[in-house]
Amino acid sequence: MKKEILEWVKTIIISLIIALIITTFMKPTIVKHYSMQPTLDENDFLIINRLLYTRGTPARGDIIVFESNQMDNNGDQKLLIKRIIGLPGEEIEIRGGQVYINEEPLAEPYLEDDYTHGNIHQIIPENSLFVMGDHRNNSLDSRNEDLGLVDYQDIVGKAFIRLYPFSDIGIIE
Repeated sequence: MKKEILEWVKTIIISLIIALIITTFMKPTIVKHYSMQPTLDENDFLIINRLLYTRGTPARGDIIVFESNQMDNNGDQKLLIKRIIGLPGEEIEIRGGQVYINEEPLAEPYLEDDYTHGNIHQIIPENSLFVMGDHRNNSLDSRNEDLGLVDYQDIVGKAFIRLYPFSDIGIIE
């Protein structure tokens, strides 16, 4: 009986250690809106890599989850998911429906509708990112003064695996 109890205790401790490691490095999240269509749909279940940017820097095209200045119904900060478009030190401009980075048109093959609304012209400061949703007509993103640029310190992590729906399981490009 004593041996069996010890085995149970050992199993529970190992399970807790594994759970702690997983939650330290990864965060599960569910997409709540349509702002990232066609890349991500509402109710997609994702795994976020929390440690990626502790060793590296964000790159254009990465899909990130970050804490925003927006509040949810419970009064908590909303987590948003968007694609990185502009990096620190870059000049971003949106004119005529086209996004330009340092005066070069940005190729965005992930967009369904390649027209981007807005009229933006700014240089992105250090430790900040310009982010946008892939569904440009239905996205609260850096084009909106209410959200603005994203500070590095607000990044929760990079979306890297979709677990649901099962037909779309895999690494997020």
